[in-house]
Amino acid sequence: MSDVMIRVPAEVRDQLAAVAEARGTSLRALMQDIAAQTLTPEQIKERADRTRALLAERFGHYVSDEESAEMRRKMREAAAAHRAASSGTEPNP
Repeated sequence: MSDVMIRVPAEVRDQLAAVAEARGTSLRALMQDIAAQTLTPEQIKERADRTRALLAERFGHYVSDEESAEMRRKMREAAAAHRAASSGTEPNP
């Protein structure tokens, strides 16, 4: 296994170290977990395509591009509201 150095601001490093410590793991293991859980754009599209196919096959519902775009917009708004509530600031639409 090869090592890679990633430069981040000290605040980010400290936050990641605190998260790793709270989880009882190393910073290296935390970064491996984050990388394993983060999907590439291709993986996201593949999952969306599989979900569309499942909805069509099992429920007879064909998701349009417009429905997908609207759901993405709602999900972004919900995520922004959650982040804002967690940090005590107003959401940024």
